[in-house]
Amino acid sequence: MFRFANPEFLLLLLLIPALVYWYIMRSRGAQGTLRYSNLGIVKAVKTSPLKRFRHSLFVLRVLVITLLIIAFARPQAGRTESEVITEGIDIILAMDISSSMLAEDFKPKNRLEAAKIVAANFIKGRQNDRIGMVVFSGQSFTQCPLTLDYGILLRFLDEIHVGMIEDGTAIGMGLATCVNRLRDSKAKSKVVILLTDGRNNRGELDPVTAAKVAKAFKIRIYTIGAGGVGDALYPVEDPIFGKRYVRMPIEIDEQLLRNIADITGGQYFRATDKTSLEKIYSEIGELEKTKIEVKEYTRYKELFVNYLLFAMGFLVVEIVLANTKFRKIP
Repeated sequence: MFRFANPEFLLLLLLIPALVYWYIMRSRGAQGTLRYSNLGIVKAVKTSPLKRFRHSLFVLRVLVITLLIIAFARPQAGRTESEVITEGIDIILAMDISSSMLAEDFKPKNRLEAAKIVAANFIKGRQNDRIGMVVFSGQSFTQCPLTLDYGILLRFLDEIHVGMIEDGTAIGMGLATCVNRLRDSKAKSKVVILLTDGRNNRGELDPVTAAKVAKAFKIRIYTIGAGGVGDALYPVEDPIFGKRYVRMPIEIDEQLLRNIADITGGQYFRATDKTSLEKIYSEIGELEKTKIEVKEYTRYKELFVNYLLFAMGFLVVEIVLANTKFRKIP
């Protein structure tokens, strides 16, 4: 960026055309006489090649005045810089990996694979947020601690599969593990996104108690019930006939999940297919936006010294030439 701190001085440049006009008119009317005893000697003198540069002194004087006017206007060069201030969110993705997550009502994948795809897209859409992951079934453990390295997190997400831990649905223990990961967090917002497709049937800690502990640590929990309506096809490994499918009723404890969300100030969502699950994660993403503040400022560097130095240089040249090559006879 370029600007003049005192642009009003530039109005003085209007004097330059008047000065040029004055000089031209004066040059036309200028006459002088010299008396010589013998004109032959004068006629024999050759015309100096410097004659064509006789107006150089005036040009130098105009340059000096122009540069001084520009220097008085204080030219400045500016550089715009921005400062980005982010207020990140700490998020734990808690995912149910019990055997019921193999139900194939989230076409074309089963519930777990669909949930992994949607969670991966959610992670890729975040910036400046620390994200971790907890998995639970009969027990729970941290699959990935809070991190800004989304590449590592996505790799751990891809490694999730049913059978990593004993079967069951310990929602309370899953929440307890999440709270344990977030309790020492200094983030302004601490969030758990819990996805399950069943009822709490394992673990030493009741889910409602875990939710109250989360509230004490100012952790907000969003709960998602994953599953269609009615019943769903579950794959079963038969030692004789191999893999076959059986229909089993969908049992999601929606009242429990709603209570958990209400206690902590979160929300409960119901996902009946992959598309609705994507919309839910997108809505949660909008609710939990990272605060980003951008401050822009411009630093200016004074340039008038350069113009002043050039003006002084041209003035010195003019003075030297006026007293040497272009010296006037008194």
